[in-house]
Amino acid sequence: MVDVGAKAPSRREATASATVMLGPTAFHLLVNNQLAKGDVLTVAQLAGIMASKHTSGLIPLCHPLPLDHTAVSFRLDERLNGVVITATCRTTGRTGVEMEALTSASVAALTIYDMCKAVSHDIVITDVKLLRKSGGKRDFNGNQT
Repeated sequence: MVDVGAKAPSRREATASATVMLGPTAFHLLVNNQLAKGDVLTVAQLAGIMASKHTSGLIPLCHPLPLDHTAVSFRLDERLNGVVITATCRTTGRTGVEMEALTSASVAALTIYDMCKAVSHDIVITDVKLLRKSGGKRDFNGNQT
């Protein structure tokens, strides 16, 4: 593990995203809350939040962080027949929360896959990426060129 003990604590935030392409049948059932396993987006939101809290147990050498906040939101994209997931994590600490945000978005995507797989196995999880981070040595905004 990297020694972060000499760093001063600062407010840090990171936002990550993932996209789940479901296909027309699963997308229609998700939008109309008709999937057998229940309310997919509510369960995926909870899974993403819970995953952010367990990141250090999943990713070797990742520091455990006291999270101040995690938010997981969804945008339904009819053109893709998919769901775009956005996860944001905040902490005040000595190291960033990028891995927590990425883990949150990834586990939310996996949860959507799990809850829709009875309808289709043609589901694709794609574009898992860091969108932006602030705090620490340098900020990052993936929307800038």
